[in-house]
Amino acid sequence: MTDYELRVIEGCPNTVPALSLFRSALETAGLPVKRLRVRVVTSEREAQELGFQGSPSFIAAGNDLFPVVAVPAVSCRVYPSAGKMAGVPAFGSLLAAVLESGQEA
Repeated sequence: MTDYELRVIEGCPNTVPALSLFRSALETAGLPVKRLRVRVVTSEREAQELGFQGSPSFIAAGNDLFPVVAVPAVSCRVYPSAGKMAGVPAFGSLLAAVLESGQEA
């Protein structure tokens, strides 16, 4: 069964909305919310080891649900959402990514 992780940095203003959004997407997809954990990335070294692309990052089975090509870093992250950039992805985009990750598990 797939494990889910929300990776964030300390003080990220999008942590709470991202966690709520991730839980909602998992519930809507019929996947176990209890398998979701939050990981706070605290150093550049840890960011490099994880391939961390910024906070918040939505992870399923160790893979970023929104992969990008960028240098890993302890930083904020934005997502395209409703024709603009936002601190969290649109619900539909996250739900589609979660559903796709569940099919691959």
